[in-house]
Amino acid sequence: MSVAVARAAALWGFPPSGLVLAAQRENAVWRFDGRFALRLHRPGYRTLAELQSELDWMAMLAKGGLTVPRPIPSRNGRLVEVVEDTPVSVLTWLPGRMVGAQGALDGITDREGYMRRLGALLARLHDLSDDWTPPPDFTRPRWDHPGLTGDAPLWGPFWRNPDLTSAQRAAVLAARSKAEAALTRIGQTLDFGLIHADAITENVMIDGETLMLIDFDDGGWGYRAFDLATVLMRQRAAPDYPALRAALLEGYGRPTPALDLMLMLRALTYLGWVIPRMDEPGGPARSARAIATALPLVTAYLEAPDD
Repeated sequence: MSVAVARAAALWGFPPSGLVLAAQRENAVWRFDGRFALRLHRPGYRTLAELQSELDWMAMLAKGGLTVPRPIPSRNGRLVEVVEDTPVSVLTWLPGRMVGAQGALDGITDREGYMRRLGALLARLHDLSDDWTPPPDFTRPRWDHPGLTGDAPLWGPFWRNPDLTSAQRAAVLAARSKAEAALTRIGQTLDFGLIHADAITENVMIDGETLMLIDFDDGGWGYRAFDLATVLMRQRAAPDYPALRAALLEGYGRPTPALDLMLMLRALTYLGWVIPRMDEPGGPARSARAIATALPLVTAYLEAPDD
């Protein structure tokens, strides 16, 4: 354990001896006493204002009855502290277990029921967010037209993924151009607001019949259909995908136009996400998977009539 972790723990009164490393992904997450998650955020990924806004949003959702991790103030009364240039925050630790990895619905026999409940959970998150007036300095990423297809997308210029062949890159650029035109035409008509943006199976906890969302790192302003597309992306290869998709939409309970467009755009984001991670363990394999997932969607989108 580093000195920085011990210093961070002390700001919340946690003795270092009680910390156990629980996850090392975008953030380093240390579990304390089975009740709290000490998060050391990757420097430079989010500004302090963005982190504060994330925690304000989560606190509102928890107060509104959604089962999400609740932010815990430090001894100084702050939700975000900084230790050696690393932002730190603490959340309550939720009960239950992660649903699964890489889209797996581990131990879930009623797969359609799961998707129905998850759709309802996302609808509740969206409703609570719409009813909330964020603080004046609230700032979060924007999964909007520029954030998805602009010159500087949130997860990077996906068309520059070095593993794309020249033919694949041409197809990706054509799909980007068509999607830009579509969003220009219909973007203002789509439901837009605060979204989780990463409700993959790794970020859904299950305890009995209760589903809970964790990891709001990428949450922000975006198209509501993009939230549903993120869920469906990891299920597309499942034999029962049509039934899972129908169940998710049934649980969500409202129209979701442009869902196929958002599925394609969600797939493209991963081509950009992996670029700065190519040298990490598993980076090339992730890039290959991202391309294998995105290209069929790109091809289908280019062959489909305009929206």
